[in-house]
This record gives sequence, structure tokens and C-alpha cells, in this order.
Amino acid sequence: MRTVIAGGHGQIALKLERLLAARGDRPAGIIRRPEQARDLTDAGAEPLLLDLESAAAPRLAELLAGADAVVFAAGAGPGSGADRKNTVDRDAAVLLADAAELAGVRRYLMISSMGADAHAQYPSDEVFETYLRAKGAADDAVRARAALDWTVLRPGRLTDGPGTGLVRLAASVARGAVDRADVAAVLAALLREPGTAGRTLELVAGDTAVEEAVSAAGGHNG
Repeated sequence: MRTVIAGGHGQIALKLERLLAARGDRPAGIIRRPEQARDLTDAGAEPLLLDLESAAAPRLAELLAGADAVVFAAGAGPGSGADRKNTVDRDAAVLLADAAELAGVRRYLMISSMGADAHAQYPSDEVFETYLRAKGAADDAVRARAALDWTVLRPGRLTDGPGTGLVRLAASVARGAVDRADVAAVLAALLREPGTAGRTLELVAGDTAVEEAVSAAGGHNG
């Protein structure tokens, strides 16, 4: 299975690439800078060089040729201003959807965020409000695509622990935190669970094994 990950040098992306390579899949990651390529090859992924903030959909579609799935894991990151929340977290996600449609890639996994909403109100932090709105708008744009088998994954507060392999995954869960390692594990499982297409799922640490939680989210209850 060939999976192309936008934002291929991000923390979750690198963990996902290692998981996919370890199980015999063929991950590829889109990166902005050539010096990031070594980290991807070390993770077992093919580096693909492209700036998602300036690329056109037909060029990105060329990189997606032959892919079975795409994952949007890009983000402007901490410290970036409101403008880049829109050009990366929103616009690049829409660009990936456009390119996936052009390339005939149906499966699309979106890493979003709990609280994402195109009309979010967060007056105490304008940049964070813009982030939530950008993520929400991207989610809405992807969910409107009939040509895509999309799943929107909305993790809670991200932490850097080793992962427990135990999560809560459902349409709505109480707010909480989740290790990036567990987010990556859930994404890897979602790629093998077509029953989760068309679902928006929230994710936090919990007490259910990842595979079991994803299976249940896909409509398999034992």
C-alpha cells in the first residue's frame, strides 16, 4: 500500500512512516526542504520535495500517482502567524483534496484538532482562533468531497510520550490529551479500516487498544 503524507517531516508523520514501513507498506512524505529528506529515508519513507504553499494541484497530483491513500499531516506549527494557519492548515489541505481527486486517490485521512470549527470563537488568542477556524474550514471542504473516502481525525492536546496503545476514539469524547505516537498508530489502523470512511472521530488517551477502537469506529463491534 502506497500512502503519501503531506507534511512528511512532522512529528506524527515520521512516526506514521516508521509504522507503515515496518509493516511492509510504501510510505512517502511531502517535504519543503531537501535537508529533511534524510530523516524520511531513515524512517523508511520516500521523500517527495514540494512546497504545498506554492504548488498547483496538477503538480501535486503527479506525486500522488499510484497512491492508495493520502494523509494530511501538515501544519504551520507553533510560533507561526495567522496567515500561515490559513495557507497551510486550511489551503494546503484543500489542495491535497484537489490533487487526490485529479490523481484518482479516494482514501483521505485528515489530522485535524478537537475544537476545530470554521466559526470558532477564541477572543483571548487571535492566532489560535484562526488555527481552529482554518482546521474547521479544511475539514468542511474535505467532507464535502463525494469523490473522497475521507476520515477526519481530531486528536486532543498532543503530548510527546512513548504512546500507550490505549485510546478513546469516537464521534465525541471528553477533552483530554493523547501522545503523538498513539495518533500515528490510530492513523495506521485507519488506513486499513475502510468502514471509518465518512466519519469524523475525536481521539484522546483511553483504555481501549488502538486496533479494537478503530475496528469499533468502523462498525465492527466484536
